[in-house]
Amino acid sequence: MASLFNKFQDAVRTFARTPSFSRDPRRLQFEADINRLFMYTSFNSLGKNADEADADQIIDKATKASFDDQQKQVQENIHNQVKRFCTAMDGILIDVNEPQESQSKATPSRSGLGLAVGKNSPITNHPAIPKTRPLKRAELSQRLKDSIGYTLDVKPSQIPHSEAGQGLFLNGEANVGAVIAIYPGVIYSPAYYRYIPGYPRVNAQNTYLITRYDGTVINAQPWGYGGEIRELWDGSKTLDTRPNSNVTEKGSDRFWKILSKPLESKRVGSGGEVLERRNPLAFAHFANHPAKEMVPNVMVCPYDFPLTEKDMRTYIPNISFGTAEEVNMRRFGNFWFKWGTRNSESNGPVLRTLVLVATTSLCDEEVLLNYRLSNSKRRPSWYTPVDEEEDRRRWS
Repeated sequence: MASLFNKFQDAVRTFARTPSFSRDPRRLQFEADINRLFMYTSFNSLGKNADEADADQIIDKATKASFDDQQKQVQENIHNQVKRFCTAMDGILIDVNEPQESQSKATPSRSGLGLAVGKNSPITNHPAIPKTRPLKRAELSQRLKDSIGYTLDVKPSQIPHSEAGQGLFLNGEANVGAVIAIYPGVIYSPAYYRYIPGYPRVNAQNTYLITRYDGTVINAQPWGYGGEIRELWDGSKTLDTRPNSNVTEKGSDRFWKILSKPLESKRVGSGGEVLERRNPLAFAHFANHPAKEMVPNVMVCPYDFPLTEKDMRTYIPNISFGTAEEVNMRRFGNFWFKWGTRNSESNGPVLRTLVLVATTSLCDEEVLLNYRLSNSKRRPSWYTPVDEEEDRRRWS
C-alpha cells in the first residue's frame, strides 16, 4: 500500500505542474488537494480488493476530469462513506421494536439553513429527542469498531515533545481514502468572524480552530470530548479541552484579518440541534502534527453535508453560527468583504464541515495531520514543516 501512496503523491506533483491547474498559488494548492482526495477516495470506493491496476485507472481519470467534476466526485465519495457510518450508528443505537419519530418529523421547520444559532428569535418548539439504547460512549465506540472495522481513542500523544498533550488514535484498521474523523463544533462563515470568542486574538486561548479554503472556520472547543447522551446542543458551553493550563498553538489553518471591531455574541437562545454527543468519530480536533522524520497519515477534506438528509443530521457534530440569510463574502488578500447576500445554496442548503481522510492504510496507530502553519508568521518551536512549498501556497 505504501507504493500506492507514493504513486498518488507523484501523480499530484505532476498534475500541479500542468497548465490545467490554477496559477494562483492558493488556488493551486486547493486544486492539488482535491486532486489527491479524488484519487484516495475513489480508490477507497472500489473496496478492499482494489489493486495497483485500479490505482492506475484512477490516476488516468484524474488527468482527464475537470476540477469541478473531481470536486463533485470527492463530495459524493465522502457522503457515501458518511452515510454508511450513520447507518451503522442507527443499527447500534436505534431499537427497531421501539416506535421512533424520524428526525425530519421531529425537528420543527426553520427558514434558510434551519440550524442558525445567531440573531434569530428563539425557537420555542424544541425538536423531539429520539429514544436510543442507553449505551455508554465507550461501549458505543467498541460496537462501531465491530461494525465498520475501526473507531477512535483520545489518549496521551506519542509525539516526542512536551506540548503534544492528547493525541488521536485509530483503534482498528482503515483503508486509504477512508473517512477517519469529523471535525466537530460551531461553524462560522467569514461574515461572523467577529463573533468567534476572543476575537480578534481568537487563537490566544483556543487551540481548536480550523479553516476551510472557502474561509469557513470551525471552533471545536465547545464540543470538547463530546458527551454521554443524544441531546439538544447549541454550542453555548465553552469547555476547556486542553490537558493542562499551558496554552499551546494547535490547529492547522488559522488566523485571518477583517476590518471591524469585535462584536458581542448574542446567539445563545433556546435553539440548537439534536446531536449524538457520543459520536465516536467526532474527535478530529485532537489530531497532532507529525514530529520530525514522521509523516502525516490523514489530510483535511471539505465536506458539504446536505441538510436535506434529515435522518443523518444527528451524527454530524456541527451547528452553524449566523442568521438564516447567509452573507456572501469575497476574499481580497488577507481580508474578507461583504458581497451581497444569498438565500440558498444552488443544490440545496448545506453544512460546511471538515473530515479527515486517510492518505495510507492505517492500523492501531496515532492519527497525524499536517497543520500547514503559515511560514510568514512565527511558528512554535515544535513545528516541523512537512512541505514548505505547500505551506507557502496555502497562505499566499
